[in-house]
Amino acid sequence: MPENHFKKIAGELQVSERQVEATVQLLDEGATVPFIARYRKEVTGTLDEVAIAAIRDRIEQLRDLDKRRESILKSLKDQEKLTPELEAQVLAAQTMAVLEDIYLPFKPKRRTRATIAREKGLEPLAQTLFEQANIDLHTEAAAFVCEEKEVKDTEEALAGARDIIAEWVNENPEARASIRNLFEKQGVFKARVVPGKEEDGQKYKDYFEWDEPIEKAPSHRILAMRRGEKENVLMLDAQPDEDLAIEALERQFVKGSNAAAQQVKLAVKDAYKRLLRLSMETEVRLSSKKRADEEAIRVFADNLRPMLLAAPLGQKRVLAIDPGFRTGCKVVALDEQGKLLHYEAIFPHNGANQATLAGQQVLVMCHKYNIEAIAIGNGTASRETETFVRGLGLPNTIAIIMVNESGASIYSASDVAREEFPDQDITVRGAVSIGRRLMDPLAELVKIDPKSIGVGQYQHDVDQNALKHSLDDVVMSCVNAVGVEVNTASKQLLTYVSGLGPQLAQNIVEYRNQNGPFKTRNELRKVARLGDKAFEQAAGFLRIRGGKHPLDSSAVHPERYGLVEQMAKDLGATVEDLLQNAELRKQIDLKKYVSDTVGLPTLQDILSELSKPGRDPRQSFEAFSFTEGVNEIKDLRTGMKLPGIVTNITAFGAFVDIGVHQDGLVHVSHLSDRFVSNPHDVVKVGQKVEVTVLEVEVGRKRIALSMKGDPAAAGTRPSRGNDRKAGGQNSRREAPVEEEDMATKLNKLKSMFR
Repeated sequence: MPENHFKKIAGELQVSERQVEATVQLLDEGATVPFIARYRKEVTGTLDEVAIAAIRDRIEQLRDLDKRRESILKSLKDQEKLTPELEAQVLAAQTMAVLEDIYLPFKPKRRTRATIAREKGLEPLAQTLFEQANIDLHTEAAAFVCEEKEVKDTEEALAGARDIIAEWVNENPEARASIRNLFEKQGVFKARVVPGKEEDGQKYKDYFEWDEPIEKAPSHRILAMRRGEKENVLMLDAQPDEDLAIEALERQFVKGSNAAAQQVKLAVKDAYKRLLRLSMETEVRLSSKKRADEEAIRVFADNLRPMLLAAPLGQKRVLAIDPGFRTGCKVVALDEQGKLLHYEAIFPHNGANQATLAGQQVLVMCHKYNIEAIAIGNGTASRETETFVRGLGLPNTIAIIMVNESGASIYSASDVAREEFPDQDITVRGAVSIGRRLMDPLAELVKIDPKSIGVGQYQHDVDQNALKHSLDDVVMSCVNAVGVEVNTASKQLLTYVSGLGPQLAQNIVEYRNQNGPFKTRNELRKVARLGDKAFEQAAGFLRIRGGKHPLDSSAVHPERYGLVEQMAKDLGATVEDLLQNAELRKQIDLKKYVSDTVGLPTLQDILSELSKPGRDPRQSFEAFSFTEGVNEIKDLRTGMKLPGIVTNITAFGAFVDIGVHQDGLVHVSHLSDRFVSNPHDVVKVGQKVEVTVLEVEVGRKRIALSMKGDPAAAGTRPSRGNDRKAGGQNSRREAPVEEEDMATKLNKLKSMFR
């Protein structure tokens, strides 16, 4: 059976059976997807993470099918109903649905109408009717009338026989397959508003009278209709035309037009309306939900990856501001490692006097802590706070950057935050998270449940286990692609390193706290419970800057150190020489080092890593600014061209932050000048774009945008040349008098930066 699985998977994924078998063996031995993709290329034939994960998921599905198959065979054997023919059918079943159809007639069930009819001795009559011979119906049925068995007359006998026939029809594998196909191919979702819920359910107004083919319904609409049904706003049906279904069954079971055939026809209709329809509707609702879940989870994962791999500012001293109006702005100063140095609250939006004081506080903190960048959360009062900070006349060397703060409040109230800052208020923790997110988005975001990061759609409606599995894959992939500095990484970041997990991550932190920084990768073996297998899986993804071995800061796996040392020796050089001298590396003949365990793919990876040991694969950081003077939705005008950042992508378009506290939607039809079927083909989360305002509904807080004509839609950086067009609507506003007064009062403090 496993060999058949390898062949099946190979055919589905268009790879070789050998690749599938080798990958499954590595997975069964405990290897992770990132490890296999990076360090076992020769074994798998250079399969990437996507293919390896697909093999992992498919083999799990097939093994689950095998477990169910074994359970069914055992049950049939225990019932003494397992015939060679039945066993062959069970073994040949390729899907769980087909397997369950075969088992259905033998599955222990509660007492049904057919069961009661059998107890009354009516099965022979049912069999006679089912054969549909030309018989005297009254005479045949009269033979089964029996007061003792509670069969009072011929009509009751015929009714009982029809109940048995209906159950046969319902349990017939071919009939179920036919109706299942009808539901899938010709079924229709019909959504209707629950009477009296018109006002309460306005957000589902589009679905008050909605019909849509099940096969073509997109993920977001399926999940929306199901949520509306769950909230008792919508009534939802999912089925094909009833007459079509009954006609399909009649073609299979009704063989003529005599009296017996008419009884079978009645039974077929009853079988569909009472049994099959409900069963198949349940199935198609589950299958469409699964399909919708898979699409929604895929979109979520596609959105999460670029957010995790966003360009880091790096090790800079940061002033982070969590903005607010009435309650003020929480401000924290962080050192290059993200350590909290200082925090205080400022109130720049509570009048001129408070604004003046707030300006003094910010300037003093910038000077005292040698601040190199200011991070401002993009929530409430963000643009107002940005305007305030930019008006302080800070040196040009201090970058002022808006930071997506989605999930920061979740972090601030989490166990992780309480462990890091047990004595600090949640607002302080939130500000720290904003600052650290600017310095290293990946290191900070791994502390937050991916569902809370603010990308995706209907994440609470999809299968939560499947969602977690997929998002964990993405986080692990990103963490291992970047690599982790073992001496500074948090427990949460270490948890996602290949081969570790929460307990070993905790043990590494405890060892580090007790013994000081790791000096070599090999020292990891001293960590409690970190055995050879875990070391093999993790070591290549862990970095030790300034370690004793020059390769400890690189992605070269310790198992290949000897190979690199041999390369250096053959050239009469040291490993350090190879790292520093490009001309020396060009002299390496990789073919010379090919062996049974090391092929050219691994050797090429090693040579590439020697040229940029430990280099962060993420893009370089670029500051971004929204258009000045456009701070609220009421500032928008049709035709404006504005810079923005993509914050979320769905099946129907992309949401873009243009700095007015309300993301605008670029519908898929406006993402590009060309046809777009998948928004991810054009944009990604975090991408800088230029948009045109198409329509603004202030009351409903809806903004329609377009990216047509934007070079970013073709993969190039958008122009910022049109920021101040559209009749001057984007031009700088004149500063209010109180702001001018504040600026005058702060002149002395500003001079310290000149």
